[in-house]
Amino acid sequence: MKIYSNSIRKIVVFVTIIIFVLVGAQIVYGVVIEPGSQQDPIITQSYFEQIIQQRNEYIDANISDLSERLSKLEQNTSSGQGGDRFTAIEVKAGQKLIGGAGAELILRTNGATIISSDNGGVADTTIGKDLITGEEMPPEHLLIIPRDDGRGFVANNNVWVLVKGSYVIE
Repeated sequence: MKIYSNSIRKIVVFVTIIIFVLVGAQIVYGVVIEPGSQQDPIITQSYFEQIIQQRNEYIDANISDLSERLSKLEQNTSSGQGGDRFTAIEVKAGQKLIGGAGAELILRTNGATIISSDNGGVADTTIGKDLITGEEMPPEHLLIIPRDDGRGFVANNNVWVLVKGSYVIE
């Protein structure tokens, strides 16, 4: 019987050692591995809800920004500023029309003087000439404003002009 109890004692010691090793490994694993990391991808519901809330706020902010941009673009297009069609507008005597980059102008009546910039004049594509400050703006010529740097014309009397692209009347 002594042999039998000695074997049981060895088994109990062996099982105890195994349990201590397993518990120690679990403690080390719990201390070393950060929850939610690549090694332990399990996350809590509150963490998941926090991430979803952050994503929703990001998406809502971008949608709001895009809606504002679209609204401005629609407003500019409907008023003839930045559209793809010519819009007939009247410029009163003494007013200036300053075109944005790429704006196209066609004067319908006489009575306007070109405003150029230090970077150059207004391109008259009808005759292939660069018009500079002080020159009369020829009627029925297609003029292009190459840059957004203050080029345009001043009306000497009330004039009608066709405009395509962005512009400002001062």
